[in-house]
Amino acid sequence: MTPILTPVTRSGREHLEQSLRLAAAVAALVAAGLVAALMVRGTPGLSPQALWFLVIAAAVGGYMAMNIGANDVANNMGAPVGAGAISLGGAVMLAALFEALGAIIAGAEVVGTIKGGIIDMKAFAQAERFTWLMLAALLAGALWLNLATVLGAPVSTTHSIIGAVAGAGIAAGGWGIVNWGTIGSIVASWVVSPLFGGAVAAGVLYVSKRLITYQADMGAAAARRVPLLIAAMAWTSATYLLLKGLNNVMKISFGQALLAGLAVAVVVFAALRGPVARLAAQLPSSKDGVNQLFTWPLVFAAALLSFAHGANDVANAIGPLAAIYEAVLSGVVVAKAATPMWIMVLGALGLSIGLALYGGKLIITVGKEITELDRMRAYAIAMAATITVIIASQLGMPVSTTHVSIGAVFGVGFLRELLKVNYAKMEAVVRAAHQGEDREIVEAYLQRFEAAPVHEKKRMLAEMKKRAKEMERRGELAPGWFSKKERKAFKKAYKQEVVKRSVVMRIIAAWIVTVPATAVLAAVCFRVVEWLLTA
Repeated sequence: MTPILTPVTRSGREHLEQSLRLAAAVAALVAAGLVAALMVRGTPGLSPQALWFLVIAAAVGGYMAMNIGANDVANNMGAPVGAGAISLGGAVMLAALFEALGAIIAGAEVVGTIKGGIIDMKAFAQAERFTWLMLAALLAGALWLNLATVLGAPVSTTHSIIGAVAGAGIAAGGWGIVNWGTIGSIVASWVVSPLFGGAVAAGVLYVSKRLITYQADMGAAAARRVPLLIAAMAWTSATYLLLKGLNNVMKISFGQALLAGLAVAVVVFAALRGPVARLAAQLPSSKDGVNQLFTWPLVFAAALLSFAHGANDVANAIGPLAAIYEAVLSGVVVAKAATPMWIMVLGALGLSIGLALYGGKLIITVGKEITELDRMRAYAIAMAATITVIIASQLGMPVSTTHVSIGAVFGVGFLRELLKVNYAKMEAVVRAAHQGEDREIVEAYLQRFEAAPVHEKKRMLAEMKKRAKEMERRGELAPGWFSKKERKAFKKAYKQEVVKRSVVMRIIAAWIVTVPATAVLAAVCFRVVEWLLTA
């Protein structure tokens, strides 16, 4: 009976959990509307219709914030969870705390209502029609993010709201209202962001391997070089935090941020050099031992990145809401709107509630479904996220942090794939050069080859190639050593093992359709809102 009842029990428990999550989400949205009603009730000249409109807008803004939290949390927490540096529950709690702190402390006293000048503000002589546009954009962006989260596709929340604002703007004022140059830059970032992030992550991982895991004595190499790698992470993370997280509350130049980050790195290196060396001496001189040294740095980096994300991306929810609030109360359309603290808190709590209720799905997708991650790989991904955004922002390149982070995971996976394929070819050369010898001798040589430093591997491989060619010349070895079919089989097998193509294609497809999908959805939402309020 037990095998029959267990699936039913599990299904019932999952259904109950989903129902409780949905009930909590609905309760949070109702609470957001009630808070808005309490905050604006009694405002001189505010009609009952305007009051209800603000209540609904607050609930939709909270819905958008919850979906940002549910979808974007994987950017910073996916890799550490996938690498085992922190549990899923711990990641959700840590992210919820730091996302909220970032949104409240550094979410900006003034939030731009239209990111990047997506539409022409002068086209709206009537504030009422502008508020309909913003409400439609918020609703469309939130619905798209909700769908993407259900499908397990991390997408750019900034692209979602930009596409939604553009679509609603076209419905409200025609095609000429949109700044198509900005849209073109966004389209370009679909290619630039993941490629840049992937290349940086692959480079960081390969350098880390050369410095540590490709050395004969991994423990000694780790003792010397892991403090340097952690200090480099402290440098980039601190610089990123100052530029992208705290820049709203304290104006700081790129040079100042870079120098401040360097100062943090020096302090971190001085503080950790001794403890890391002692810990490395106690751990096994192996990849597992080296990975243990990156645990806490990854946790701290994830917390800092979550803070910066909360400070920046909360504007995708509360920016349009702040614009609606200002337009309804003042009756004019402004390019920027002062954001009351209650709206900031609403956005911050929305981020935290959304990721607490639904963020786990995307964390698992990023951390475990694309490629297998360990802590050194997660380190490379975190470094790529900060380095890429810092460099791109200074070059004026429009990049999406979501695309950069996920692109970094792709880069790590494809580097692993390349290294495994290359190693398979090298192993084939070694076996060919030992053809006819006892299996024990071949396996012993392969063990020495695998443990050898890079320069020694090169020498051994050159020796094996020379030996194999000599055997081929004497007729003891077939030309080619192993067939083209076998080489393809090696490559295909490793690709299937290392990077899951179906997940990669699903994510890329979601990236490509985000802007057009939210634009169409927002246009429909605008027409519905317009019909409801003018009928």
